[in-house]
Amino acid sequence: MKLINKALLSLALTGSLLVSSCDSLLQVDPRQSIDADGALTTPDAMNAALNSVYSKLRSARLYGRDLFAVGDALADVGVTTSNSGRLIGENNNQPGAHFGTWQTAYFAINEANLILDGISKVEGASAAQIARWEGEAKFLRGLYYFDLVKVYSYIPTAIYEQGVIGQGGIPVVTEGVISSGVALSRQTPRSTINEVYAQIYKDLEDAKKLLGTGRGVQYGSSPAASALLSRVALYRGDWAKVVAESTTALASSVGTVLSGSAYVNGWRAPVNPESMFEVRFALAEESIGVNESLQSTYTALLNLTNKNSQGGWGDFIPNATVRALFGLTALQIGTPASDNNNWDVTRNADVRAQLFTTGNTVRGAGRQIENTKFLSKSGFAYADNVPVIRKSEMHLNRAEANYQLKNETDALTELNAFKSLRGLPAVTLAGNALLEEILLERLKEFIGEGHRFFDLKRYGRGIVKTTPAVNLTFDDFKILPPIPQREVDGNPNIKQNKGY
Repeated sequence: MKLINKALLSLALTGSLLVSSCDSLLQVDPRQSIDADGALTTPDAMNAALNSVYSKLRSARLYGRDLFAVGDALADVGVTTSNSGRLIGENNNQPGAHFGTWQTAYFAINEANLILDGISKVEGASAAQIARWEGEAKFLRGLYYFDLVKVYSYIPTAIYEQGVIGQGGIPVVTEGVISSGVALSRQTPRSTINEVYAQIYKDLEDAKKLLGTGRGVQYGSSPAASALLSRVALYRGDWAKVVAESTTALASSVGTVLSGSAYVNGWRAPVNPESMFEVRFALAEESIGVNESLQSTYTALLNLTNKNSQGGWGDFIPNATVRALFGLTALQIGTPASDNNNWDVTRNADVRAQLFTTGNTVRGAGRQIENTKFLSKSGFAYADNVPVIRKSEMHLNRAEANYQLKNETDALTELNAFKSLRGLPAVTLAGNALLEEILLERLKEFIGEGHRFFDLKRYGRGIVKTTPAVNLTFDDFKILPPIPQREVDGNPNIKQNKGY
């Protein structure tokens, strides 16, 4: 992309391509710079460059906040508090108030492409190192492309086309650029939606073959690639693929499906044991900060030890529907009432209800009921490790896919097994009622993790809210965000999404 290429070029032409380490175990200086003329010719340089691609996932525009919080704000699971004024436009589904992942994601994709282009030139690399670099770079490229196409395009299972001219997927580029000539001449058009998904499949299939069980859940691995393929196939409506990849991921040693109190405690651990792939915040200086972190977005609390400690803003809280699903009402448990520690919530038997409590009044937040999935669990504020793929998701993916394959007995068995993990009784359902129950479990399971908006989008459903008052039909242009105007202006081959 023209702008993205220029962004990288501005670094390269001043003498260095900056890279950073996302894990101190690699012994790579986070301030290390690599000369652009020979940037990727040594194993250390390749490791540092790959770390740079991982590090961009921490951006607030990606998994640092938006891919979770904006997704929930656009959907029907919460309301904004107006404590800081953030996410109000998104929660009201106003034009242009949407995801803005384009620039960061394409910058990272270009870095991944440069890595893949340069692997053959690395001196002294072993076959295992080469396989890992290629596998992880392709895993990351597949993830970035998937996060772009699910945001900026319709999803294959529900595409609205009436009156649409020139829409499609997103531009797919598989060669890196670092020279001014290429940067200024490349004007890649939007690929079709199917072409984008085919590229994601190819990258993740390659990653599966090249990677083993991995070097920690903060890195790509073969099981993580299967888990991501399960999700991608779910969006594509490739139901048999969903079942196969979910089964492979569940059989792997990466991640653990948790139940009962262990599930709740998993959200209190620095690394969630359910994680198959997560974005790691290893250093306090990597903190997103008090304004835009997931912790600040979802809760005004600094920690659960003392609810009177000043924390974040608590910008986005569960709505009445979600509170009813978990039996949440504010409950005074001691005196005086002015002490925030003397308040909690009522809860039903669903173990996920344990992840909600009352906040505080320190920032004038009103002691509202808040989501505590992200609460300084890494040991420092506003920089929680973010589970991108949890193993439990595989059960819900497989249940939904089996339903779509008309294997309702298998779908119901899987759904009830999952309900048992969350402390809920079995149900006896069939037909559309079974699908709705699966989707309801997805809603409850992934509150705070950004899935709900895309679940509605992939079924072609509108977004209906009471507070704020929203009735956004699926054919409304605001279902999609605008392509950044600078990209459209600089590339005549990129067609803007309708309505912008």
